[in-house]
Amino acid sequence: MHTSTTSTNPLMPWSADELADVTQGTWYQGKQPADHIQRIVTNSRDAVAGDAFLALKGERFDAHQFLDQVFAQGVQVAIVSQAREDLDLYQLVVANPRLALGHLGAYRRKHCTDLKVIALTGSSGKTTTKEMLGSIFARLAPTLVTRGNLNNDLGVPMMLLELTHAHRYAIMELGANHQGEIDYTSSLVLPDVAGILNIGTAHLGEFGGRDGICTAKSEIYQHIQPNGYAIVPSDDDYADQIASVTTHQRRISFGQGGDVFATNIQLYATYSTFQVHTPSGETTIQLPFAGAHNIQNALAAVAFALALDVALDDIALGLSHAVAAKGRLNFIKHKQHLFIDDTYNANPTSMLAAAHVLLQQDGIHVMVMGDIGELGEAAFDEHRLLGQKLSTLPIDYLIAVGDYAAAVRTGAGEIASVVAFDTQAQALPYLVNLIKTHQPQTMNFLFKGSRFTHMETLMAELMETL
Repeated sequence: MHTSTTSTNPLMPWSADELADVTQGTWYQGKQPADHIQRIVTNSRDAVAGDAFLALKGERFDAHQFLDQVFAQGVQVAIVSQAREDLDLYQLVVANPRLALGHLGAYRRKHCTDLKVIALTGSSGKTTTKEMLGSIFARLAPTLVTRGNLNNDLGVPMMLLELTHAHRYAIMELGANHQGEIDYTSSLVLPDVAGILNIGTAHLGEFGGRDGICTAKSEIYQHIQPNGYAIVPSDDDYADQIASVTTHQRRISFGQGGDVFATNIQLYATYSTFQVHTPSGETTIQLPFAGAHNIQNALAAVAFALALDVALDDIALGLSHAVAAKGRLNFIKHKQHLFIDDTYNANPTSMLAAAHVLLQQDGIHVMVMGDIGELGEAAFDEHRLLGQKLSTLPIDYLIAVGDYAAAVRTGAGEIASVVAFDTQAQALPYLVNLIKTHQPQTMNFLFKGSRFTHMETLMAELMETL
């Protein structure tokens, strides 16, 4: 039984000719290394002897400036767009290092012929569903799972470069900041099974509305392998649009009215149970995740796993052992209080879902929310609407922090328990005073915000005062 989502098997080395062919590059002055290259790395701090350092270039950075550093670290091979005459490196010159990275990732994927790939996207729940699938498949065979937020046009090929011939499954999370990005990354991973979890309001600003988000996410279905499966949400309000672009694949739907659905749902403070119904039968699932939204994520995981012929008992076992990613509804007991760390990221849908998890706990409920990013021109209205919705819930205190805290406060109306602060430094004394005021009562704190707000910092500072 394999219980790890990473493989200790050695990576497949690259020959100099292979690197040049795959990247369509040319060795500078015809000089190329005789030894095989063990890894392709893009982070100069990780580069060591035996690696090839790929120098990415963007609008705000240029990794070519780190060539001296990696050379000093023992690296002898670099993949560059501009060669350096003064440096004694083997330099493979390519037209575009970013595209070269994609070519390398795609090449690695195509040469793992015994591999089955799942690709998933959605406005919320991607990371949690990915972790659930990792728990299911890693118990069956060596499985590669997207790490952290490596889900964009750079992160996806970086993950593919970690594939070995030992891997039998890969669980790839695909994100999107613009139209065409998922089309590109799904063309690299060539999924056997691909699906959308939901269409929400994350990245609303980049796509100009939910119609644009649906179009962008639906690109994931364009590169499903022959005889593959499309996984679709049956109870999303964009279900019909999603189904309309999956007419050429076999389909499994999940959610109310779908092929995979739940009954007898029981929600508890830190876990949940439900009966799952599938075309392959039914069973009881004990899920170590709180919240109704995680039932939906689990149903999606069931659908993905069934598409690759995993037995229902193995699915249930894998789900029962799944572990949440860091910053995803992690429950931390500190002194007599509970801190719920959901600081990994946020969108309006997940903010409401997290609030309901908070309300499952016994004691005083305090929600500390940071700004939600990538909402574009709709940002003020979305925060105001969120304040309005949250104010209808029996949350004892809602503390909004950031540029849009006032919008949340406006949406909540004249409710005294909703307060707004521009900065975390301003919010901290208020939170400390709340604890003092309610001693010795147990308090439950939920911290959530988009990644850039670093709400975990405020949470840690509050914990240190206790």
